[in-house]
Amino acid sequence: MSFLDIEGHDRTDLEATLDLADEFIEVLRRPIPRVPALQGKTIAHIFYEASTRTRLSFERAAKALSADVMNFAPSGSSVSKGESLKDTVLTLRAMGPDLMVVRHGAAGAPHRVAAWTGLPVINAGDGAHQHPTQALADSLTIRTRFGKLDGLRVGIIGDIRHSRVARSNVAAFTALGAEVVLVAPRTLLPVSSAEWPVTMSESLDEIIEDLDVVYLLRIQVERGGACVFPSLTEYVSRFGLTSRRFSAMNPEAVVMHPGPMNRGIEIADSIADDERALVLDQVSNGVAVRMAVLFRLLGGDRNG
Repeated sequence: MSFLDIEGHDRTDLEATLDLADEFIEVLRRPIPRVPALQGKTIAHIFYEASTRTRLSFERAAKALSADVMNFAPSGSSVSKGESLKDTVLTLRAMGPDLMVVRHGAAGAPHRVAAWTGLPVINAGDGAHQHPTQALADSLTIRTRFGKLDGLRVGIIGDIRHSRVARSNVAAFTALGAEVVLVAPRTLLPVSSAEWPVTMSESLDEIIEDLDVVYLLRIQVERGGACVFPSLTEYVSRFGLTSRRFSAMNPEAVVMHPGPMNRGIEIADSIADDERALVLDQVSNGVAVRMAVLFRLLGGDRNG
């Protein structure tokens, strides 16, 4: 069994993973934050795209479960000599890992790796397609803050069209009972809303007072996101979370961002450091969520 997207998991399954992640939060708070649940297992991290939070949190999660880790990056590897993804992952499989965590710029790459290797694979981000463990980390962060997602209104603001986080979050949030509204310039919204269980808006000012969660996305420059609006200045004036817009929010509402943040563009510098910004909670919850996913896929010893 692999974990490649959110859509293949119903509410019961998602909540079971979040409940397990809650247990692992307690493990991470112990003086020795480690359990022997996956002792003897080996996890290969295969990251073809740059990453700070996801890569390090997967490594932290694996080690907290007492698993061994193999880390692969294309720089300094035979990829520079023309080795294909298929040959690379088959070479790594021959070294005996029990599970692979894959991030790649091509949508569908983790699915191919699972088919080629026959191993469980976790999708750590594939192109503009999916980032399912980020969606779980964000869901856990919201649930921890509000006690539930049912009935909450979540606004996802920014480069929706190129965002794998947006796709996975929409699926997770709506499955868990939240209402989602996408806010962006028309050129950064999905072409059609037919397959998205959301409403859409081109005005952040019109809806910001009604949001419980303001979830900000950076402009995906590497996927062409900066080419579809006139200037960053105009983007900030219409869609950036400025101090004025922050003041207009419900006092109980929170701000989230998957990182990396571009301070002064999608979020004002002072707001990024405000106590209602849950950015660092998302990071810490990401470790617990990834522990839960690893544990469930590798059949860890819950008693351990």
